[in-house]
Amino acid sequence: MTKPHHAACCAMLAALLAACGSGPRVPDWQLNAAGATERATSAYLEGKSAVAEREFKLARSQVGSTAKPEQAIRVELLRCAVQVAALAFEECSGFAALQPDASAADEAYARYLSGRASAADAALLPEPQRAVAGAGDDRAAASAAAAIADPLSRLVAAGALLRANRATPELLAMAADTASSQGWRRAVLAWLQVQLQRAEQAGDSTEAARLRRRITLASS
Repeated sequence: MTKPHHAACCAMLAALLAACGSGPRVPDWQLNAAGATERATSAYLEGKSAVAEREFKLARSQVGSTAKPEQAIRVELLRCAVQVAALAFEECSGFAALQPDASAADEAYARYLSGRASAADAALLPEPQRAVAGAGDDRAAASAAAAIADPLSRLVAAGALLRANRATPELLAMAADTASSQGWRRAVLAWLQVQLQRAEQAGDSTEAARLRRRITLASS
């Protein structure tokens, strides 16, 4: 068994998603939590909120059996990352409840997701996000995000940049295309809506009409 594809968005989840092809048998809680987070991630990005909530609760229950806060923190940060990928900029309440036991890396990642990462935070972030957070200007940050291989990690980076008011038109287009290629309906609609808002603000009626047609198609 290999790590779920979506786990690349958060390197802090690596311990929870350890491969089980060799060595000691992986505990059931670890396998169950990995499967639940994978299903929750897909469901949320596709707009299946009830399924996502159920699977995230299952993941929390499974890691709770270890009584290790760091395991629960990984699940909650993943949940927050998935929300940022779909532009649901809500308070990361699950993480806030566990914050007294958070590591410096956990704190840095939470700030990054909230759009408040400092230059010092960049080195503590999961590998795919470091170049994005450390980029000197918005265009360089957009290029760094586009270079991320994993679609979810790429979308998380784009969401973090938008939340930090650093999103270029190229970044918005890249994020919408990334969500579209994965069939993530909730994320597609969120990113298209941002593009539409900017097109309307710029008075670009042709582009706005094109985006409305895409939104209608995705909403059907």
